[in-house]
Amino acid sequence: MIRPRALLLAPMVLAGCSVGPDYRPGTPAELGVPDAYSVPATATAEDLTRWWDRFNDPVLARLVTQARTANTDLAQSVARLRQAREALVQSRSSLLPTISGSGGYNRSFNLVGGQSNLTLPDGTVTTISRSAGDSFSLGLDAQYQLGLFGEVRRTVEATRAEEQAAGFDYAAVLVSVEGEVARNYVLARAYQAQVENARASLAIQDDNLEIAGFRVQAGLVSSVDVEQARAQRAQTAATIPTLEQQYAAAVARLGVLTGQAPGALRAEMAAVRPIPTGPQTVGVGIPADTLRQRPDVLSAERALAAATARIGVAKAQLYPALAITGNIQTNATSIGNLGDAITGGLFAGLTQAIFNGGRLRSQVRSAEAATDAAFATYKGTVLTALEDVENAIVALDTARQREAQFRIAYDAANNSAILARSQYRTGLADFTTLNQQESALLSARNGLTQARSDQATALVALYAALGGGWEAAAIPDARTASAATAAGAPRASTESN
Repeated sequence: MIRPRALLLAPMVLAGCSVGPDYRPGTPAELGVPDAYSVPATATAEDLTRWWDRFNDPVLARLVTQARTANTDLAQSVARLRQAREALVQSRSSLLPTISGSGGYNRSFNLVGGQSNLTLPDGTVTTISRSAGDSFSLGLDAQYQLGLFGEVRRTVEATRAEEQAAGFDYAAVLVSVEGEVARNYVLARAYQAQVENARASLAIQDDNLEIAGFRVQAGLVSSVDVEQARAQRAQTAATIPTLEQQYAAAVARLGVLTGQAPGALRAEMAAVRPIPTGPQTVGVGIPADTLRQRPDVLSAERALAAATARIGVAKAQLYPALAITGNIQTNATSIGNLGDAITGGLFAGLTQAIFNGGRLRSQVRSAEAATDAAFATYKGTVLTALEDVENAIVALDTARQREAQFRIAYDAANNSAILARSQYRTGLADFTTLNQQESALLSARNGLTQARSDQATALVALYAALGGGWEAAAIPDARTASAATAAGAPRASTESN
């Protein structure tokens, strides 16, 4: 009794053995992650799941929410995540036997005559009856590929990691779409502000042109002043069509990002609103936080896990493979007699590669090389994420410094322009001086607008670089991602795979 049981348990014991390396996540030190950023940053991390609410702009919040619901790139990402989920289901099916059934019915009947005479060798003549008849058959076949060395489990492990990577890819697209919507919204508001700046300057320049005309008629100055005033006004007016074209492009982009026609948001965006401003401080956290928050980093880590599991799949091909097949058959002349005689068979086959020209070992080396490449990609993604964060921090800081200086420049240019206008009216300054001061005022006003736009854009880039805009507590799966896209509110599931 002991020996047969041992024979039955042996394959089960072997089935628990998996060749190939077991995956171990890389440590921050192995990935080149420092303890702190090289630029000044607040070490306390913040919850950035809905960072766009920090701008206190209801239009921006609505557009981001709509993009999360209707963006076509997100819809494609959800479809890819569903495909990855089904690939995992197919892979898991290999852990179970394949069972198929068959059934048959046969009817025989006479075409010509019901009897025939047959002469035997000894000369005896006998009569054979050819009557019609029925026959029925049922069968059941089962096949099971027992992965003695873990090739089936390693395949499931790889596809599970690939499904998780697809979930993080979806989150990465979500973060990118949110940032793109906010960036184009900021650009649209900045172009609106610059158009307003140009129109305000045109109003002043129209007054200057009128004053210059009066002074020419009075014989106080030559017609050169009028021509200079006309030239300055035309140059300022020429900037408006370009700004309006850039504004229209930003609004059209917002329409497409929110899953609509390019002109769908023109009426809603027509009302001029200020450039959104966010908080003065952002809790950046420490560099190691990117390993947990950035979806592209998490996706690269899961791709590394999948590549590591593929090494085990390739190595298992070097060892014996055990396949078990079985069948049950029954045949009868009537349905009621199908259970009278049942036959069955069981076969277990063991195969081992003997010579294949080095193909299998080459596949192992190829899988190992793919894993090395996946690790390099993972490390590169981590370092790029840290670079994005530091660049955004520096860009935000410099934009704030520039805004402070442009405030001073605008105040000084405005005072100079007012003084120059007053002096020109009284004949104490020529039109060239006035022209220079008006140009300086427009330049300072646009510089201040651009600095505010750059500050908001850098803040958006920082939020995206930190991986804000999704719930990093769990891995998004196909069902929750589809529901989040439909409801406009991302959720994640802790479903066990």
